[in-house]
Amino acid sequence: MVNKIYVLKDNFSSRSKEYSKYRPTYPAEVYEFLKLHLHARQTAWDCGTGNGQVAVELSEFFTRVEATDISENQIKNAPKKENIRYSIQPAEKTNFSDNQFDLIISAQAVHWFDFKKFYQEVERCLKLDGHIVIMGYGLFRSNPETNLVIADFYRNIIGPYWDEERKYLDDDYQSIPFPFIEISAPQFVQTYHWKIEHLLGYLRTWSAVKHYENKKGQDPVSIIEPALRRAFGKKNEVIFPILFRMGKMGSSA
Repeated sequence: MVNKIYVLKDNFSSRSKEYSKYRPTYPAEVYEFLKLHLHARQTAWDCGTGNGQVAVELSEFFTRVEATDISENQIKNAPKKENIRYSIQPAEKTNFSDNQFDLIISAQAVHWFDFKKFYQEVERCLKLDGHIVIMGYGLFRSNPETNLVIADFYRNIIGPYWDEERKYLDDDYQSIPFPFIEISAPQFVQTYHWKIEHLLGYLRTWSAVKHYENKKGQDPVSIIEPALRRAFGKKNEVIFPILFRMGKMGSSA
């Protein structure tokens, strides 16, 4: 059982444009897997939509997508489409109707939620034959030299500045409560060939980097930048493991 003291946190409003520019997306295989298992594609709720990247993908095969976040700045920077409605609402209490959604999905966000209250809202809003998906991405890997620099940065330099909720991502979302009938899924990955400037920009979107800056008045990425440039080179492969759990209504017990 996970015991969690819930505090509403908004760690990303101050860097919403950078978040939209540098954060990774999810591979096409994820959405193909969703299409395979969904009974209907009328309405979807992207909860904790952030920059709207998942909402946009869902809008390609859902009639209507509701996308919510607590960050007004994030939503302002999200792409607009006719069949996506953005709204500022917490995950745990929305104005949606009962049994409204065929799919409820949360990408790189559920660890910030009050699990108990969010799942109560899921059970209220999800259709009886609907599905819930919790997904995210873990710490990327690259060439061995880069991996060493990033590991030291992640654990030792900014390690004390991660929010407690980061542990759920480090556990590949396996330690979060998931009171649904789980559907087995393959291991997804997202692979890029990034320039070093993109990698540096991505690192600066990390919440622990922001916390470090606020506490010490210094950009911690600049500490490792010379070593990272030497290790990574001008351009290199970056691989993100995709964390993915899919379920349907009913107890997993």
